[in-house]
Amino acid sequence: MQGPAITIAKNMDLETFVLDADPKAPCVHLADHFERIDLKDIQAIEHFARSLKDDGGLSGIMTAGTDFSASVAWTAEKLGLPGISYESALDASDKQRMRGRFKKAGIPSPEFTIIDAVPGDGFILPFDFPAVVKPVDNMGSRGCRKVSSSEDLIGAARDALKFSRTGRAIIEEYMDGPEFSVDAVVYEGNITICGLADRHIFFPPCFIEMGHTMPTNIDEDKQKAIIEVFTQGVNVLGIQNGAAKGDIKLTKRGPMIGEIAARLSGGYMSGWTYPYASGVEPAKAAIMVCLGKKPDCLEPSKQWTSAERAFISIPGIVQSIQGIDDAEKMPRVKDVFLRIEKGSHVAFPENNVSKCGNIITAAPGREEAVHTAETAAQSILIRLEAPNEETEQFLQTWTDFPPNAFPLDENTRKHLNNLPLCNFLSNKEKNLMVYPFPEFTQRNPLDYMGRNIAQVFSALRKLSGYTLEIAEEISWKFPKNADLQNESFLGREFWQSLIRGGYQGAVYFLDMLPRR
Repeated sequence: MQGPAITIAKNMDLETFVLDADPKAPCVHLADHFERIDLKDIQAIEHFARSLKDDGGLSGIMTAGTDFSASVAWTAEKLGLPGISYESALDASDKQRMRGRFKKAGIPSPEFTIIDAVPGDGFILPFDFPAVVKPVDNMGSRGCRKVSSSEDLIGAARDALKFSRTGRAIIEEYMDGPEFSVDAVVYEGNITICGLADRHIFFPPCFIEMGHTMPTNIDEDKQKAIIEVFTQGVNVLGIQNGAAKGDIKLTKRGPMIGEIAARLSGGYMSGWTYPYASGVEPAKAAIMVCLGKKPDCLEPSKQWTSAERAFISIPGIVQSIQGIDDAEKMPRVKDVFLRIEKGSHVAFPENNVSKCGNIITAAPGREEAVHTAETAAQSILIRLEAPNEETEQFLQTWTDFPPNAFPLDENTRKHLNNLPLCNFLSNKEKNLMVYPFPEFTQRNPLDYMGRNIAQVFSALRKLSGYTLEIAEEISWKFPKNADLQNESFLGREFWQSLIRGGYQGAVYFLDMLPRR
């Protein structure tokens, strides 16, 4: 997420120094210099920055897309560089402090309580369920979960505390409604909005962002209300020189602040989708502010739409990945980011940093940008190794989370249980009949990536090599009065694998046929 800022800084003829605990961090090679420093170690960062200042000068320090604005602010304050105060940065990165500031100022945000241990039997929530539990000091929805009862709260609290660097978690009122992301650059208290995007959140009780669309298409009066609340929050946090990123919910009570961070956004928004949609580079403006200069590059030059969509996987080990080249060649696709490779361990995402990759598109029209992004994401096929105990367990266990690839109601489940079991006269056959399941297929269901049944079977044929005899228009035909003992066909177990794990589950099942 820091790549655009590094590249832009170099294009501005600035000498760039990047810090990270990991010398193999993705964008290290883009910078002029690298220094291995843990981003939580503010004293080490200050010491290194001071050595730069004493040896030729240091003009500014910044971050983008990471929750280390406090490290930046500490160093800037100690060295007299442009930026916000360390206390303001703590307010913008510690959710307990942030909620306290908002509540005192009357800024619309949820009621909350803080815990530093898993609640016991006598714990009473000071507001009604549902609630949201999250660490006070992490990002990317790590350890963030919606809970609807005291029983749910215990496990969620344990996870949230595990993800907290300071051993604290916050329990908040659940805010029901669509969510939006706002990016802004702030110079001498003047806030310039750099985009308002729709966030697409799925898979409760977790909050997994499967993409965002820039800009939003909600009514202008709602946009103004969201930006007004965001602006109030920025001012209350004391962000006078720097950047601000907000997540805002539009509830029945109006806009409410999820959080505001003192940095540019991650999630491909500030570095990719807003520049593609508007022609503006927020990272350049943020760099100018950290140099103490008034940004003069925030006037949009176009009004396009940019869409980002993620692709995900069920649990297992990656055997192969297909479709990357096809996705990259699609008109309007700007970027394909792949976070996995052959041999990678994958799991159904429980936060926003455990997805398999992302697609970004840009087009003059919203419909074209969104359709292309979704189509490109659907075209990437991840085949898993077989056998694999984790994949096997996932396919055999029906849970609310991780969810089934295809939704399954009780009536359809009953019909599934009445299907005949698979019958194989030879495990070497590559031309298999699929036993009909019209109670499921005629509902025209979509998997969690938006693929229909026809697209799933196309993926099955492509990956498995099986012909899978299916009549046109997804109308399965099976010989009337057929003697099932003398016919090879895919039955109940195949459909279970497909419903539970989508194309991946069905391919895994087919890959295991020679072992059956």
